[in-house]
Amino acid sequence: MKKLGKSVNLTHLDEQNKPKMVDVGDKAATTRIATASGIIEVGQPAFDAVMANTAKKGPVLQTAVIAAIQGAKQTSTLIPMCHPLMLTSVKTDIEEIPELPGFKLTVTAKLNGQTGVEMEALTGVSVGLLTIYDMLKAIDKGMIIKNVQLEHKSGGNSGDFNR
Repeated sequence: MKKLGKSVNLTHLDEQNKPKMVDVGDKAATTRIATASGIIEVGQPAFDAVMANTAKKGPVLQTAVIAAIQGAKQTSTLIPMCHPLMLTSVKTDIEEIPELPGFKLTVTAKLNGQTGVEMEALTGVSVGLLTIYDMLKAIDKGMIIKNVQLEHKSGGNSGDFNR
């Protein structure tokens, strides 16, 4: 493990300071769960189109759910140092926020393995929210994706995290 300064360990750099994927081969497999969320703020006409299911590209929220699941499953092809993982579950939830207006997407990824699933949950949220943007951009180009964050993680050596 390469040290940077006095206290930061960079596990993705080898002794020659070259990028590497961390070897998790000796780690014990445990159940690992991570939940992430994010919000997309949309204009009222875009929100109304989603609620009335009249967006020209089709059912926005249903498509965003499928995209979130696909995004979680494809994380290792998008994020260079992520391991390909055998996810056992990806669950999604979309909450309507009429007063914003907008939507909050939550993704929970789970597996029994040697490395965590935080990146899969975060990638799922990001791809799902980007899908909402893509499907509504003809109505509203001013949408804002915000607060993409890890909410919870459990399993592994680092223990639990709760926001």
